Order: sequence, then C-alpha cells, then structure tokens
Amino acid sequence: MPTNNLWAGVLSQLLIHQETGCPHSTRLAIRLLDQLSEFDNLDEEVRTLCERASRRLENELEEQHAGAA
Repeated sequence: MPTNNLWAGVLSQLLIHQETGCPHSTRLAIRLLDQLSEFDNLDEEVRTLCERASRRLENELEEQHAGAA
C-alpha cells in the first residue's frame, strides 16, 4: 500500500505543476503517479485515476515541447 509520504509527494508535485508549470515537477508527478498505479493492492478506481492523470500530464509536456520548438 502506498505510504502517506508518496501521496503527499504526488500532491505536492501536482500543485507545483499547476501553480508554476514547472516541467521538472510535471515529470516528477508523472513518475510518482506511475509508481502509485503499480501498487498491487491499490483500488482499481484510484489506479485508473492515477493513470489518467499521468497521461494528461504527459500530453501537456508534449504540447509545451511542441510549442517551444
């Protein structure tokens, strides 16, 4: 089961991403969400939410990268 520290880390990186758009925080949030979704005993609905959030953040990073090019 994920620890409170892992959940807090995800939420922290998501907030930093939302507040600043920092790509480093976005990548960290993606990585942490992916870690969460890999826990065997995670509720399936929560797993799906983590996977959706991770994909959405990845898409945002790709859009930012494409816009900068």
